[in-house]
Amino acid sequence: MRRLLPDAVPSVDLIDAYAPPEGPTDRPFVRCNMISTFDGAISVDGRSGRLGGPADRKIFTTLRSWADVVMVGAGTVRSEHYGPVRLDDELRQRRRDRGQHPVPPIAIVTRSGNLDWSSSLFTEAEVRSLVVTSTEGVAGSKSRGEEVADFVVAGSEQVDVATALGNLYLLGHRSVLLEGGPGLNADFVAAGTLDELCLTLSPRLVAGTGSRLFAGPEIMPPIDVGVEQLLEEDGFLFFRLRVRA
Repeated sequence: MRRLLPDAVPSVDLIDAYAPPEGPTDRPFVRCNMISTFDGAISVDGRSGRLGGPADRKIFTTLRSWADVVMVGAGTVRSEHYGPVRLDDELRQRRRDRGQHPVPPIAIVTRSGNLDWSSSLFTEAEVRSLVVTSTEGVAGSKSRGEEVADFVVAGSEQVDVATALGNLYLLGHRSVLLEGGPGLNADFVAAGTLDELCLTLSPRLVAGTGSRLFAGPEIMPPIDVGVEQLLEEDGFLFFRLRVRA
């Protein structure tokens, strides 16, 4: 994989290329990883995996290898058929060398707590999955899910992402990888807690009327982003974008 920006390099080490900066002192560093076509589609027939390829998969795995927690909305868990994080031996050893668990847990954000506790995301996880939910959600789901997951309560009726991040920080987690969906992404932007966007541009056109990277009210004024890095392989462009306050 070659680097185009900030300077041209014919080949890069992806682990080094995606090393996170020093994060905030009161919450985890948050980066979001999403894929989009050139015409703005983030999925085909409801799934984002069909837009990617081997190069995109390498970035996906690299970003997961850096995270203390992988956070995702319950709707995305269902539509993308999520399972636990799996990393190869080299990435697991690099994590051990950094003082991290060999694999990060998945944290599922759900207001209702309506999850399939028999899915592989819970039953095959090497490290227990986390359920980030509201007070109402935990009341209706903890008795069913506590055998296979740990719960993080943030908010009374709705999940408050800033509170959730603060609670994860208190648990020792210093970096969060956000994997969508668009509504959850927008919640992080609205809360001012998105630090970085890792955007893959897929060399495809889809059309349709599907969702964008962020769902919700128009952001006014628009938020500026700075290009930290641009990589390329097989026609895919991989942006590392700093989200400015």
